[in-house]
Amino acid sequence: MTTFKVLVPCIFLLIYFTSSAYGFIEGLYCGTENCYDVLGVYRESSKADIAKAYRKLARKYHPDRYKGEDAETKFQLIATAYEVLKDDEQRADYDYMLDNPEETYGHYYRYYRRQVAPKVDVRVVIAVSITVVSLLQYLHGWSRYNEAVKYALTMPKYRNKAMQRAREEGLLNNLKKGKKSKEEFREEEESILRGVVENSLDIRGGHSKPRIADVLWIRIVLLPYTILSYFAWLIHWYWKFNIKREEYGDKEKAYLIRKKLGLTSVQWDAMEPVQKDVFFSRQLWIDANFREFKKEQEEEMRVKLAQNNKYKAYRRYMKKGGPGQMTFIEDD
Repeated sequence: MTTFKVLVPCIFLLIYFTSSAYGFIEGLYCGTENCYDVLGVYRESSKADIAKAYRKLARKYHPDRYKGEDAETKFQLIATAYEVLKDDEQRADYDYMLDNPEETYGHYYRYYRRQVAPKVDVRVVIAVSITVVSLLQYLHGWSRYNEAVKYALTMPKYRNKAMQRAREEGLLNNLKKGKKSKEEFREEEESILRGVVENSLDIRGGHSKPRIADVLWIRIVLLPYTILSYFAWLIHWYWKFNIKREEYGDKEKAYLIRKKLGLTSVQWDAMEPVQKDVFFSRQLWIDANFREFKKEQEEEMRVKLAQNNKYKAYRRYMKKGGPGQMTFIEDD
């Protein structure tokens, strides 16, 4: 038993050192042969010399010309040697293996990492990624839009308006013709009402109807134009309102209010007209008016929170110390 325990490590070490003593490992690169010797070149040889040597040997040992029993094996070895040495990165890994034969596991890792790694142009990967994102973005937009239309049809206000308009335009007249089951009748009616809602209801915000111009690919293509347009708009704004001191129009006032409120154009468009009228009546595009409005909003929020039972309980909780804390006190 003791002899067996001694022999196992010895056999393992023997295999390890014999496999890498000369820098050659079976199954990696040219196996137990030196790739340079296979092609008859030196480590200092250029890529042109290596290619020249390969073509010469390939013609000589091609299975159609060379009739030896080892024709196929020899030709495959020549082709493998050329594949290893023609690639700069793979050749560098091979040279490192020859110089550092003891790093067996590292050689396995580098070899198979390069074999498994996909040899795809990074530009292709980026293009495919952008295409996939653009497609998902567009499909997601349609999904959100369909959800908004379905939701509108569940609300009596919009459903009744759609039903009334469909009757006025005679869109429901054809439903009475022919023999149809209740299920078919209901499906056709829903389809007609959906079309009416889509044509009459202006859905804005995050659930608006998706546009091709909003997908990532188109935005990237139009990015130079967008940047130039922005700088042109910026120069025009500075010239018109900072230098010439002209009065703001309604569009400019709306833009300033939106920016002060920290709203996106989508959020602003989705806002009720009544709320916008309040902002305009308070002249919030003026800094002093906006500061006053902001203070009022903060005061209203403070009063609401003070009257909120959950907020009161939270304040009492924090006054008592809040969540448990760990402290360390050193002994004198």
